[in-house]
Amino acid sequence: MSGERRMFFWVGLLVFFVAALWLLKSILLPFVLGMAIAYFLDPLADRVTRLGLPRAAAAGLIIVSFFAIAIVLLLLLLPTIVEQVSALAKAIPVYFASAIEALRPYGRRILRQMNAATPTDLSQPLAFAQSAAGFAGQILNTALERGVAFLNSLVLLALTPLVAFYLLRDWDHMVEVVDGWLPLDNAEVIREQLRDIDAVLAGFARGQATVCLFLGAFYAIALSLVGLNFGLTIGLTAGLVSFIPYFGSFFGFVASVGVALFQFWPDWVAITVVGGIFFAGQLLNDYVLVPRLVGDRVGLHPLWVMFGLFAGGVLFGFVGLLIAVPVCAIAGVLTRFAVSRYKESPLYLGE
Repeated sequence: MSGERRMFFWVGLLVFFVAALWLLKSILLPFVLGMAIAYFLDPLADRVTRLGLPRAAAAGLIIVSFFAIAIVLLLLLLPTIVEQVSALAKAIPVYFASAIEALRPYGRRILRQMNAATPTDLSQPLAFAQSAAGFAGQILNTALERGVAFLNSLVLLALTPLVAFYLLRDWDHMVEVVDGWLPLDNAEVIREQLRDIDAVLAGFARGQATVCLFLGAFYAIALSLVGLNFGLTIGLTAGLVSFIPYFGSFFGFVASVGVALFQFWPDWVAITVVGGIFFAGQLLNDYVLVPRLVGDRVGLHPLWVMFGLFAGGVLFGFVGLLIAVPVCAIAGVLTRFAVSRYKESPLYLGE
């Protein structure tokens, strides 16, 4: 087979795969979640199997334990989270109004210094800000009430554990089968790239997921101990988005300090403690968690991850968010390989 026909075959196969994902995106969520869970738990299943337990029994034990822990945590945390999110949605218009009232004297002073006309009535901007904030809170409440109930009842508690069990049970066998499909001429090169992809995913998916869970627990517990309103929700959210470097700490710092200013003012000690929690969390992330759990194997630039998340969300919705990081990792490894081959070719070296 000529090189052009091979290229046509692989490009056609890639187009078919992407088209299938696009057409089936509405039913992919439990399968993507199940695959992510199976990939995350595969090293643990390998260790349990080496102890003498059959693979099926090890997979069943691990999946049951994993979802049992997840359900217990969900039952313990979900009522508080729902209550805090609902309260936060109702408090946003109040915070907005208080912020505008606090900034109004400064705005008048700036206008006087600029010799501009001082507005005598700020009720219309204030009413607009309050209505916008109230509308945002209403959307947040509606999405939370409908989305969480539907997702938890139909996906996480029904099909996803079954998919995760079968994938975890047959993971090694599936890897062997796919390895047998590789074209013999390029099998070793493809295996090398797959090993690099697995190293990146293991470092990011497994390592960074552990970091996010640890930081979420740290922020949530610390903010709750300080007594910050909505501390549990803010802390968990900041931890979950910490896979984007510095974004989790920045989001948590801005949200928590903003709430602390309204709650603790003029107690600057409490406000400083709230801000210091995220400063300590970032130091813990940079110098303890990431070096030990992730290391330098990832090689995914934060901007590339952010672009992948936005692109995946636009193209495939929530499923796209789940597969964005793995796709970014695969694209990064293949791009580095293509660049290395390009630098060895006449296109780069010349005649």
